[in-house]
Amino acid sequence: MPYFNCTEEIGKPDSVPEELLGSKSQAGVVPSTSAADGVSSSRVADSTGESSQETFKSNYAKLPDYLKSCLDYSSIVSTRHPVEIGKLVRLLLAEGVIQDKPGDIMEVVAANVVKELIDLGMLREVDDGSEVEVPASYLHLSILKLEKQDYVAKTANSPVRRAIRDDGRDIFPNDEGRLIQSLFIITAERRGYSSGSTGGLSRAYMRNVCGMRFLLVLDLDGKIVYLPDEVGDLIHLRYLGVVNSDLDELPRTLGNLQKLQTLDIRMCGKLSKLPIEVVHIQQLRHLLMSKSIGDCEIRVPEGIGKMVNLHTLSGIYGGDGIARELSALTQIRHLGVKRVSEDHAGELFAAIEKMENLESLSLEAEGCFFEETSPTLFPELDAFSPPPLLQEFYLQGGLTEIPIWLASMENLTRLALSFSYLSESPTSALQFLPKLKHLNLWEAYKAKQIGKEFCSAGGFPALETLKIASDFLVEWTEIATGAFPRLRSLSFSCCSSLVFLPEGLQNISTLQELYLGSMHPDLARRLKGEDNYKIKHIPKLEFCLAFRNFIL
Repeated sequence: MPYFNCTEEIGKPDSVPEELLGSKSQAGVVPSTSAADGVSSSRVADSTGESSQETFKSNYAKLPDYLKSCLDYSSIVSTRHPVEIGKLVRLLLAEGVIQDKPGDIMEVVAANVVKELIDLGMLREVDDGSEVEVPASYLHLSILKLEKQDYVAKTANSPVRRAIRDDGRDIFPNDEGRLIQSLFIITAERRGYSSGSTGGLSRAYMRNVCGMRFLLVLDLDGKIVYLPDEVGDLIHLRYLGVVNSDLDELPRTLGNLQKLQTLDIRMCGKLSKLPIEVVHIQQLRHLLMSKSIGDCEIRVPEGIGKMVNLHTLSGIYGGDGIARELSALTQIRHLGVKRVSEDHAGELFAAIEKMENLESLSLEAEGCFFEETSPTLFPELDAFSPPPLLQEFYLQGGLTEIPIWLASMENLTRLALSFSYLSESPTSALQFLPKLKHLNLWEAYKAKQIGKEFCSAGGFPALETLKIASDFLVEWTEIATGAFPRLRSLSFSCCSSLVFLPEGLQNISTLQELYLGSMHPDLARRLKGEDNYKIKHIPKLEFCLAFRNFIL
């Protein structure tokens, strides 16, 4: 039985129904341990030649079921915008695209399937590698558009994935008689479009949503001020996302959703606490709360330490005795803690050190933002010893120096230092991390000038993306020959004082993308004139974007 996807622009006369060509059954597929035999990698996946198209068709046809099902589903959720890899993994599991396999951590299995598709060129990493999209040449192979009358007939007894792009008029579509299994709604103001009121989705609209009793996935993105008690009637729900909303509370009936695997309530600026009933959802594996820097943290009720199936816990307040609860959650793989302060830092760090399976950690110091003159220093960080398997580390807060242990984190692949306001370069220690692929330095370093010491020859051997944001930086004088041997993306954000790009930039033969935001007028003039060669002679540069109406 195939899946059907229906994308509807509310206010337009017809929806766009689609059938997934490769989805052979409703059941999930257990991946084999072997790679896709006979499938050639196709990194340049948007070629339009006839021979290229035949290659794409052949590759798609040869995919084993588990890869084809994942690619088909990815085609739905990334049709308009790239999708976060972590979200894609959680959705794949909620939909049953990948079945449980005894003895395996299913998030790891799903992530490995996504990686296989990336390696085959059928999923493309975007920006810093945290998001993916399906290249156009595979997108049209995964999805076949149908006439509306054919869609209505074919979906009589088939599961449907429904995407609604609201126009602000608060009109809920008629889906009577259809088995809606997944529902994705983007509200008008999130789309930047409205032909009517922008008051968000009404109570009546949300009650209609909660009347779809067979939903496995409900993903709401945008202005929602009310989540009705009836959401607790969606007893089959495995994934609930309510992001970028105006909710100030969640209904206590969430405790009825005993099959729920993911609760994503990020970017809900007015929400400050969870109902106690949430801690009784024993199947909950991913609890994602505040995400943005400086966003309101969420206070969790007592008892969260008993949620032994949690793999992800983000956006929690670091105080109120949460450290004692966290010490029992040794199975956690992704953790994000906000407003870390001196009164609980020691106990918190001791709890984190017990998390031997921890792969991703985000720590945000209390009151650490926009205080470049006297930033709030991160408390007791020198005594911290991160778990050995940690691969991603996000640290937001003032530092007097780079912690010694940071230079010895050999498994680290992603690092973000934000509002550190260091007086000395952090890269003197970081450039020798052997697996570091993505580095984000957001107001991390107060220097006005950096030079070859920023990265020596052979430094950052695995680095693929580098983002720098600095109100201080005026000049990067020179890049050493042989530095950044694998760098493909370089981004300068909020570097409004930067007037010189480095000599030697043209020698980074792997560089494909260059972003310049908030560009100083003098830098724009130089890049159009005497410094144009620094960009023009980069051999693999495919995309260069500079703001202030200046495109290179």
